[in-house]
Amino acid sequence: MGERSAVPFTVRFADGSEYRNKSEQTPVFTISYKYPHAERATLLLGAAGLAEHYFKQNVDIEGDLVMLATFNTDGGGGTNPVTRVLNWWHELMHSNRSLRHAKENARYHYNRGTELFRQYLDPTMTYTCAYWKEGTTTLEQAQRDKLEHVCKKLRLQPGDTLVDIGSGWGSLLFRAYENYGVLGTNVSPTPDQNAAMQKEIERRGLQGKIQIQEADFREAKGVYDKYVSLGVYEHAGYNQLEDWIRGMAGSLKEGGTGVLHFIGNINRDLEGTGYFIRRYIFPGGYLPGLGETVEIMDRHGLEILDIENLRRHYAPTLRAWAENFDKNWEKIRALEPEKYDEYFRRMWRFYLYGCSGIFLAQGNSAGLFQIVFSKGKTTAYPMTRDFLYK
Repeated sequence: MGERSAVPFTVRFADGSEYRNKSEQTPVFTISYKYPHAERATLLLGAAGLAEHYFKQNVDIEGDLVMLATFNTDGGGGTNPVTRVLNWWHELMHSNRSLRHAKENARYHYNRGTELFRQYLDPTMTYTCAYWKEGTTTLEQAQRDKLEHVCKKLRLQPGDTLVDIGSGWGSLLFRAYENYGVLGTNVSPTPDQNAAMQKEIERRGLQGKIQIQEADFREAKGVYDKYVSLGVYEHAGYNQLEDWIRGMAGSLKEGGTGVLHFIGNINRDLEGTGYFIRRYIFPGGYLPGLGETVEIMDRHGLEILDIENLRRHYAPTLRAWAENFDKNWEKIRALEPEKYDEYFRRMWRFYLYGCSGIFLAQGNSAGLFQIVFSKGKTTAYPMTRDFLYK
Protein backbone atom coordinates (compact mmCIF):
# COMPACT_ATOMS: atom_id res chain seq x y z
CA MET A 1 0.00 0.00 0.00
CA GLY A 2 2.84 2.38 0.86
CA GLU A 3 4.55 1.98 -2.50
CA ARG A 4 1.33 2.76 -4.37
CA SER A 5 0.62 5.92 -2.38
CA ALA A 6 1.56 9.31 -3.77
CA VAL A 7 1.92 10.56 -0.18
CA PRO A 8 5.52 10.25 1.12
CA PHE A 9 5.66 9.03 4.74
CA THR A 10 7.96 7.38 7.26
CA VAL A 11 7.29 4.72 9.89
CA ARG A 12 9.84 4.22 12.70
CA PHE A 13 9.49 0.96 14.60
CA ALA A 14 10.19 0.21 18.25
CA ASP A 15 13.30 -1.83 17.38
CA GLY A 16 14.90 1.19 15.69
CA SER A 17 14.24 0.13 12.10
CA GLU A 18 12.54 2.49 9.66
CA TYR A 19 10.35 2.29 6.56
CA ARG A 20 10.11 5.10 4.01
CA ASN A 21 7.86 4.62 1.01
CA LYS A 22 9.57 7.38 -1.00
CA SER A 23 13.11 7.84 0.25
CA GLU A 24 13.84 10.70 -2.15
CA GLN A 25 10.99 12.89 -0.83
CA THR A 26 10.39 14.64 2.50
CA PRO A 27 7.75 12.71 4.46
CA VAL A 28 4.37 14.41 4.90
CA PHE A 29 3.89 12.53 8.18
CA THR A 30 6.03 10.28 10.37
CA ILE A 31 4.71 7.58 12.70
CA SER A 32 7.11 6.61 15.51
CA TYR A 33 6.30 3.51 17.58
CA LYS A 34 7.74 3.33 21.08
CA TYR A 35 6.56 -0.19 21.94
CA PRO A 36 5.94 -3.39 19.95
CA HIS A 37 2.43 -3.81 21.38
CA ALA A 38 1.43 -0.53 19.74
CA GLU A 39 2.59 -1.96 16.40
CA ARG A 40 0.54 -5.10 16.99
CA ALA A 41 -2.53 -3.03 17.87
CA THR A 42 -2.22 -1.16 14.57
CA LEU A 43 -2.01 -4.44 12.65
CA LEU A 44 -5.03 -5.79 14.49
CA LEU A 45 -7.27 -2.72 14.64
CA GLY A 46 -5.96 -0.49 11.87
CA ALA A 47 -6.55 3.23 12.37
CA ALA A 48 -8.38 2.63 15.67
CA GLY A 49 -5.37 0.79 17.10
CA LEU A 50 -2.96 3.47 15.93
CA ALA A 51 -5.22 6.18 17.36
CA GLU A 52 -5.56 4.59 20.79
CA HIS A 53 -1.83 4.24 21.23
CA TYR A 54 -1.25 7.76 19.92
CA PHE A 55 -3.60 9.00 22.65
CA LYS A 56 -1.68 6.97 25.26
CA GLN A 57 1.67 8.36 23.98
CA ASN A 58 2.87 4.91 22.94
CA VAL A 59 3.10 6.32 19.41
CA ASP A 60 4.09 9.77 18.22
CA ILE A 61 2.80 11.22 14.95
CA GLU A 62 4.59 14.18 13.43
CA GLY A 63 3.39 16.09 10.40
CA ASP A 64 0.04 16.34 8.68
CA LEU A 65 -2.74 14.31 10.34
CA VAL A 66 -5.09 15.29 7.52
CA MET A 67 -2.89 13.52 4.99
CA LEU A 68 -2.50 10.52 7.29
CA ALA A 69 -6.30 10.13 7.41
CA THR A 70 -6.59 10.61 3.66
CA PHE A 71 -3.91 7.97 3.05
CA ASN A 72 -5.53 5.56 5.51
CA THR A 73 -9.01 5.96 3.98
CA ASP A 74 -7.86 5.63 0.38
CA GLY A 75 -5.77 2.62 1.34
CA GLY A 76 -8.72 0.81 2.90
CA GLY A 77 -7.19 0.93 6.38
CA GLY A 78 -10.34 2.07 8.17
CA THR A 79 -12.07 -1.29 8.71
CA ASN A 80 -11.14 -4.97 8.96
CA PRO A 81 -12.89 -8.09 10.30
CA VAL A 82 -11.90 -7.27 13.90
CA THR A 83 -13.13 -3.69 13.84
CA ARG A 84 -16.35 -4.79 12.12
CA VAL A 85 -17.05 -7.15 15.03
CA LEU A 86 -16.19 -4.41 17.53
CA ASN A 87 -18.48 -1.99 15.70
CA TRP A 88 -21.41 -4.38 15.99
CA TRP A 89 -20.58 -5.00 19.66
CA HIS A 90 -20.56 -1.23 20.20
CA GLU A 91 -24.00 -1.03 18.61
CA LEU A 92 -25.26 -3.74 20.94
CA MET A 93 -23.91 -2.00 24.05
CA HIS A 94 -24.41 1.67 23.17
CA SER A 95 -27.41 1.74 20.85
CA ASN A 96 -29.60 4.85 20.89
CA ARG A 97 -32.67 2.62 20.99
CA SER A 98 -33.37 3.60 24.60
CA LEU A 99 -33.87 7.23 25.56
CA ARG A 100 -31.45 6.83 28.46
CA HIS A 101 -28.62 5.60 26.25
CA ALA A 102 -29.36 8.21 23.60
CA LYS A 103 -29.12 11.05 26.12
CA GLU A 104 -25.95 9.63 27.66
CA ASN A 105 -24.39 9.36 24.21
CA ALA A 106 -25.30 12.95 23.33
CA ARG A 107 -23.90 14.26 26.60
CA TYR A 108 -20.65 12.32 26.11
CA HIS A 109 -19.63 14.63 23.27
CA TYR A 110 -21.59 17.85 23.70
CA ASN A 111 -21.70 18.21 27.47
CA ARG A 112 -17.98 18.83 27.92
CA GLY A 113 -18.44 22.50 28.74
CA THR A 114 -19.22 25.35 26.37
CA GLU A 115 -15.85 27.02 26.97
CA LEU A 116 -14.03 24.09 25.36
CA PHE A 117 -16.02 24.48 22.14
CA ARG A 118 -15.73 28.26 22.25
CA GLN A 119 -11.97 27.91 21.80
CA TYR A 120 -12.17 26.23 18.41
CA LEU A 121 -15.53 27.22 16.89
CA ASP A 122 -16.23 30.59 15.29
CA PRO A 123 -17.99 33.43 17.18
CA THR A 124 -21.44 32.23 16.08
CA MET A 125 -20.77 28.90 17.91
CA THR A 126 -21.93 26.90 14.91
CA TYR A 127 -20.78 23.27 15.13
CA THR A 128 -21.72 21.98 11.68
CA CYS A 129 -20.24 22.14 8.19
CA ALA A 130 -19.69 25.69 6.94
CA TYR A 131 -20.44 26.96 3.43
CA TRP A 132 -17.32 28.19 1.64
CA LYS A 133 -18.32 30.51 -1.19
CA GLU A 134 -15.61 31.42 -3.68
CA GLY A 135 -13.23 33.88 -2.05
CA THR A 136 -14.30 33.15 1.55
CA THR A 137 -11.29 33.36 3.85
CA THR A 138 -12.68 33.06 7.39
CA LEU A 139 -14.57 30.35 9.23
CA GLU A 140 -16.96 32.92 10.72
CA GLN A 141 -18.00 34.20 7.29
CA ALA A 142 -18.39 30.66 5.98
CA GLN A 143 -20.65 29.78 8.92
CA ARG A 144 -22.76 32.92 8.53
CA ASP A 145 -23.14 32.09 4.83
CA LYS A 146 -24.18 28.52 5.73
CA LEU A 147 -26.85 29.78 8.13
CA GLU A 148 -28.17 32.14 5.46
CA HIS A 149 -28.09 29.38 2.83
CA VAL A 150 -30.28 27.21 5.06
CA CYS A 151 -32.64 30.08 5.92
CA LYS A 152 -33.15 30.77 2.23
CA LYS A 153 -33.87 27.11 1.54
CA LEU A 154 -36.52 27.17 4.27
CA ARG A 155 -38.24 30.18 2.66
CA LEU A 156 -38.74 31.78 6.06
CA GLN A 157 -41.46 34.40 6.53
CA PRO A 158 -42.17 36.74 9.47
CA GLY A 159 -44.28 34.98 12.07
CA ASP A 160 -43.31 31.47 10.94
CA THR A 161 -42.69 28.92 13.67
CA LEU A 162 -39.49 26.89 13.28
CA VAL A 163 -38.35 23.83 15.19
CA ASP A 164 -34.61 23.08 15.19
CA ILE A 165 -33.77 19.55 16.36
CA GLY A 166 -30.38 19.81 18.06
CA SER A 167 -29.80 23.54 17.67
CA GLY A 168 -26.56 23.42 19.68
CA TRP A 169 -25.93 26.95 20.93
CA GLY A 170 -28.76 28.34 18.81
CA SER A 171 -26.99 30.12 15.96
CA LEU A 172 -29.60 29.25 13.32
CA LEU A 173 -32.57 30.16 15.52
CA PHE A 174 -31.00 33.49 16.45
CA ARG A 175 -30.42 34.30 12.78
CA ALA A 176 -33.92 33.16 11.81
CA TYR A 177 -35.52 35.47 14.38
CA GLU A 178 -33.27 38.49 13.91
CA ASN A 179 -33.22 38.42 10.09
CA TYR A 180 -36.65 36.93 9.32
CA GLY A 181 -38.86 37.43 12.38
CA VAL A 182 -39.28 33.68 12.91
CA LEU A 183 -40.28 32.19 16.28
CA GLY A 184 -37.98 29.29 17.16
CA THR A 185 -37.88 26.18 19.32
CA ASN A 186 -34.74 24.18 20.07
CA VAL A 187 -35.15 20.47 20.94
CA SER A 188 -31.95 19.12 22.50
CA PRO A 189 -31.01 16.68 25.31
CA THR A 190 -27.69 18.40 26.20
CA PRO A 191 -27.88 20.49 29.40
CA ASP A 192 -24.61 22.45 28.93
CA GLN A 193 -25.56 23.71 25.50
CA ASN A 194 -29.13 24.47 26.56
CA ALA A 195 -27.97 26.46 29.60
CA ALA A 196 -25.56 28.50 27.50
CA MET A 197 -28.23 29.09 24.87
CA GLN A 198 -30.74 30.22 27.49
CA LYS A 199 -28.24 32.79 28.77
CA GLU A 200 -27.82 34.07 25.23
CA ILE A 201 -31.59 34.26 24.75
CA GLU A 202 -31.81 36.41 27.87
CA ARG A 203 -28.82 38.53 26.88
CA ARG A 204 -30.50 39.33 23.55
CA GLY A 205 -33.89 39.92 25.15
CA LEU A 206 -35.54 37.13 23.16
CA GLN A 207 -37.55 35.48 25.94
CA GLY A 208 -40.78 34.20 24.42
CA LYS A 209 -39.32 34.42 20.91
CA ILE A 210 -36.99 31.42 21.15
CA GLN A 211 -37.69 28.48 23.44
CA ILE A 212 -35.84 25.34 24.50
CA GLN A 213 -37.23 21.85 25.02
CA GLU A 214 -34.60 19.75 26.82
CA ALA A 215 -35.57 16.46 25.20
CA ASP A 216 -34.60 13.68 22.83
CA PHE A 217 -35.97 14.01 19.28
CA ARG A 218 -38.57 11.35 20.12
CA GLU A 219 -39.92 13.56 22.91
CA ALA A 220 -40.36 16.73 20.84
CA LYS A 221 -43.68 18.53 21.25
CA GLY A 222 -45.52 20.84 18.89
CA VAL A 223 -46.33 21.29 15.21
CA TYR A 224 -44.51 23.99 13.23
CA ASP A 225 -44.46 25.82 9.91
CA LYS A 226 -40.82 24.91 9.24
CA TYR A 227 -38.38 22.22 10.37
CA VAL A 228 -34.59 22.12 10.41
CA SER A 229 -31.87 19.87 11.76
CA LEU A 230 -28.19 20.47 11.09
CA GLY A 231 -25.75 17.66 11.81
CA VAL A 232 -27.85 15.78 14.37
CA TYR A 233 -29.63 13.09 12.32
CA GLU A 234 -26.32 11.18 12.58
CA HIS A 235 -27.12 10.75 16.30
CA ALA A 236 -30.49 9.07 15.68
CA GLY A 237 -28.77 5.68 15.61
CA TYR A 238 -28.57 2.69 13.29
CA ASN A 239 -32.11 1.42 13.86
CA GLN A 240 -33.79 4.71 14.79
CA LEU A 241 -33.97 6.47 11.42
CA GLU A 242 -37.65 5.57 11.03
CA ASP A 243 -38.35 7.09 14.46
CA TRP A 244 -36.51 10.25 13.46
CA ILE A 245 -38.34 10.74 10.16
CA ARG A 246 -41.70 9.85 11.68
CA GLY A 247 -41.07 12.61 14.23
CA MET A 248 -39.90 14.95 11.48
CA ALA A 249 -43.16 14.50 9.59
CA GLY A 250 -45.19 14.84 12.78
CA SER A 251 -43.50 18.15 13.64
CA LEU A 252 -44.53 19.82 10.36
CA LYS A 253 -47.83 21.35 9.35
CA GLU A 254 -49.28 20.13 6.07
CA GLY A 255 -47.45 21.97 3.29
CA GLY A 256 -44.59 22.91 5.63
CA THR A 257 -40.95 22.95 4.50
CA GLY A 258 -37.88 21.45 6.14
CA VAL A 259 -34.12 21.05 5.73
CA LEU A 260 -32.30 17.93 6.92
CA HIS A 261 -28.50 18.41 6.89
CA PHE A 262 -26.32 15.41 7.75
CA ILE A 263 -23.15 13.45 7.12
CA GLY A 264 -24.15 10.24 5.40
CA ASN A 265 -23.12 7.42 3.13
CA ILE A 266 -24.85 6.53 -0.10
CA ASN A 267 -26.16 3.20 1.20
CA ARG A 268 -27.04 1.65 4.58
CA ASP A 269 -23.67 0.65 6.07
CA LEU A 270 -22.85 0.49 9.79
CA GLU A 271 -19.16 -0.21 9.10
CA GLY A 272 -19.02 2.93 6.97
CA THR A 273 -19.44 4.99 10.13
CA GLY A 274 -16.14 3.63 11.46
CA TYR A 275 -15.30 2.04 14.79
CA PHE A 276 -12.89 4.80 15.84
CA ILE A 277 -15.42 7.61 15.63
CA ARG A 278 -18.09 5.61 17.50
CA ARG A 279 -15.69 4.35 20.16
CA TYR A 280 -14.02 7.63 21.04
CA ILE A 281 -16.01 10.59 19.73
CA PHE A 282 -19.72 9.92 19.02
CA PRO A 283 -20.92 6.78 20.84
CA GLY A 284 -24.06 5.32 19.30
CA GLY A 285 -23.64 7.44 16.18
CA TYR A 286 -24.40 6.18 12.68
CA LEU A 287 -23.94 7.87 9.30
CA PRO A 288 -27.30 7.31 7.60
CA GLY A 289 -27.57 6.13 4.03
CA LEU A 290 -28.92 8.74 1.64
CA GLY A 291 -30.93 6.07 -0.15
CA GLU A 292 -32.54 4.66 2.98
CA THR A 293 -33.31 8.18 4.18
CA VAL A 294 -35.13 9.10 0.97
CA GLU A 295 -37.11 5.84 1.08
CA ILE A 296 -38.23 6.43 4.67
CA MET A 297 -39.17 10.03 3.94
CA ASP A 298 -41.36 8.86 1.07
CA ARG A 299 -43.15 6.40 3.37
CA HIS A 300 -44.00 9.26 5.72
CA GLY A 301 -45.41 11.58 3.08
CA LEU A 302 -42.41 13.90 2.72
CA GLU A 303 -41.66 15.11 -0.80
CA ILE A 304 -37.99 15.64 -1.73
CA LEU A 305 -37.56 19.10 -3.26
CA ASP A 306 -33.77 19.31 -3.49
CA ILE A 307 -30.62 17.45 -2.44
CA GLU A 308 -27.25 19.20 -2.30
CA ASN A 309 -23.96 17.48 -1.43
CA LEU A 310 -21.58 19.84 0.42
CA ARG A 311 -18.87 17.22 1.07
CA ARG A 312 -16.02 19.44 -0.12
CA HIS A 313 -17.08 22.18 2.30
CA TYR A 314 -16.47 19.99 5.36
CA ALA A 315 -12.71 19.46 4.91
CA PRO A 316 -11.82 23.17 5.32
CA THR A 317 -14.36 23.53 8.15
CA LEU A 318 -12.79 20.72 10.17
CA ARG A 319 -9.28 21.90 9.41
CA ALA A 320 -10.18 25.38 10.65
CA TRP A 321 -11.56 23.90 13.89
CA ALA A 322 -8.41 21.79 14.31
CA GLU A 323 -6.10 24.74 13.77
CA ASN A 324 -8.09 26.82 16.26
CA PHE A 325 -7.86 23.94 18.73
CA ASP A 326 -4.07 23.84 18.38
CA LYS A 327 -3.76 27.62 18.59
CA ASN A 328 -5.86 27.79 21.76
CA TRP A 329 -4.71 24.58 23.41
CA GLU A 330 -3.16 26.31 26.45
CA LYS A 331 -6.44 28.13 27.09
CA ILE A 332 -8.33 24.84 26.83
CA ARG A 333 -5.93 23.06 29.18
CA ALA A 334 -6.23 25.87 31.71
CA LEU A 335 -10.02 25.37 31.90
CA GLU A 336 -9.61 22.00 33.68
CA PRO A 337 -6.05 20.63 33.54
CA GLU A 338 -7.01 17.19 34.85
CA LYS A 339 -9.82 16.82 32.32
CA TYR A 340 -8.12 18.41 29.33
CA ASP A 341 -4.86 16.50 29.54
CA GLU A 342 -2.45 15.19 26.89
CA TYR A 343 -4.66 12.16 26.21
CA PHE A 344 -7.59 14.47 25.45
CA ARG A 345 -5.45 16.81 23.32
CA ARG A 346 -4.26 13.97 21.12
CA MET A 347 -7.71 12.42 20.88
CA TRP A 348 -9.40 15.67 19.82
CA ARG A 349 -6.64 16.55 17.32
CA PHE A 350 -6.91 13.08 15.77
CA TYR A 351 -10.68 13.52 15.50
CA LEU A 352 -10.66 17.00 13.97
CA TYR A 353 -7.71 16.67 11.59
CA GLY A 354 -8.60 13.06 10.78
CA CYS A 355 -12.19 13.84 9.81
CA SER A 356 -10.95 16.64 7.58
CA GLY A 357 -8.81 14.09 5.76
CA ILE A 358 -11.70 11.67 5.40
CA PHE A 359 -13.72 14.28 3.50
CA LEU A 360 -10.78 14.76 1.12
CA ALA A 361 -10.23 11.04 0.47
CA GLN A 362 -11.15 9.74 -2.96
CA GLY A 363 -11.98 6.32 -1.57
CA ASN A 364 -14.56 7.55 0.93
CA SER A 365 -18.29 7.30 0.22
CA ALA A 366 -19.42 9.84 2.84
CA GLY A 367 -21.07 13.09 1.82
CA LEU A 368 -22.61 16.09 3.56
CA PHE A 369 -26.20 16.15 2.35
CA GLN A 370 -28.81 18.89 2.62
CA ILE A 371 -32.26 17.59 1.78
CA VAL A 372 -35.04 20.14 1.32
CA PHE A 373 -38.49 18.59 1.68
CA SER A 374 -42.15 19.42 2.13
CA LYS A 375 -44.94 17.68 3.99
CA GLY A 376 -47.14 16.53 1.14
CA LYS A 377 -46.85 17.60 -2.47
CA THR A 378 -45.84 21.23 -2.71
CA THR A 379 -47.27 23.87 -5.02
CA ALA A 380 -45.56 26.85 -3.40
CA TYR A 381 -41.82 26.08 -3.48
CA PRO A 382 -39.83 27.78 -6.31
CA MET A 383 -39.31 25.76 -9.47
CA THR A 384 -35.57 26.53 -9.67
CA ARG A 385 -32.65 27.32 -7.35
CA ASP A 386 -32.35 30.87 -8.65
CA PHE A 387 -33.80 32.35 -5.46
CA LEU A 388 -30.87 30.98 -3.41
CA TYR A 389 -28.30 33.07 -5.25
CA LYS A 390 -30.02 36.42 -5.69
